[in-house]
Amino acid sequence: MRFLTSRRQFRDLSEQEVLALAISSEEDDARIYRSYAERLRVDFPDTARIFDGMAAEEDTHRKALISMHRKRFGEVIPLIRREHVAGYYARSPVWLVENLSLERIREEAANMESSAEQFYLEAAKRSTDAETRKLLGDLAAAEAGHQHSAERLERAHLDDDALERESQTAHRQFILTWVQPGLAGLMDGSVSTLAPIFAVAFATQNTWTTFLVGLAASVGAGISMGFTEAASDDGQLSGRGSPIKRGIAAGVMTTLGGLGHALPYLIPHFWTATIIAFVVVFVELWAIAWIQNKWMETPFLRAAFQVVLGGALVFAAGALIGSG
Repeated sequence: MRFLTSRRQFRDLSEQEVLALAISSEEDDARIYRSYAERLRVDFPDTARIFDGMAAEEDTHRKALISMHRKRFGEVIPLIRREHVAGYYARSPVWLVENLSLERIREEAANMESSAEQFYLEAAKRSTDAETRKLLGDLAAAEAGHQHSAERLERAHLDDDALERESQTAHRQFILTWVQPGLAGLMDGSVSTLAPIFAVAFATQNTWTTFLVGLAASVGAGISMGFTEAASDDGQLSGRGSPIKRGIAAGVMTTLGGLGHALPYLIPHFWTATIIAFVVVFVELWAIAWIQNKWMETPFLRAAFQVVLGGALVFAAGALIGSG
């Protein structure tokens, strides 16, 4: 049971250790904010300046805490970090910022300061030592001050024009990274699998065989589409974002697009399954047209005509081949 006792309980820390823990936490938070700023600097320079300012605020508090430690306990600061203390608030790994939207990054920063403040407030309530209680209360007040500083910095750097620019950039990035490859995958999965699925359906009139062919075609197309999208562009020059994200979007949507009209053939009655598959295909094609209209700004009637016409031709080809 060693792993249960290797971390100290917060209530067992001395005042010096609590102060050392606060110092190391401020150092870590400053590094996190600078990492956020560096990650956002190219696409969101105004928000990057906010995190630069928040990092500077953390440095100021760290220096004040070090001065307090030097005054009370001397020059040598004990090495104690968050992971050494059971129940202490944790920070998400910095690399997870790569998977967060701009708004989520801002929320994560707010949560960082709020969780630190709440932890110190709760710790102060449980303390029976006057000096320790005051110290913890001061730390909670410092964390609350960080939140007010963040709001002040946001007002200073993010006016309406800056927010609009960053919102447009985030919207464009979302479309390039997720919507565009996902739409391409949905179109490929929905349309390209029509011919083999309905060819087998009309040739055999065996629902289980049709389902297996549809399942194989959908999964195979999804794997192929996902790898093709991920390998075609690393996103560095095009600005289309992570190839892994784009590959996942394309692969998953391709598979779903094909499975939509393959799953009805789990129904053992051929014509019941086929009629339901017709309805699913109709819904899929109109969903594609709606996505094109909403996210790609394609006129709805033109998108519907293109998608429905293409789907009808592929379906007709599969039905004719299967019937022959």
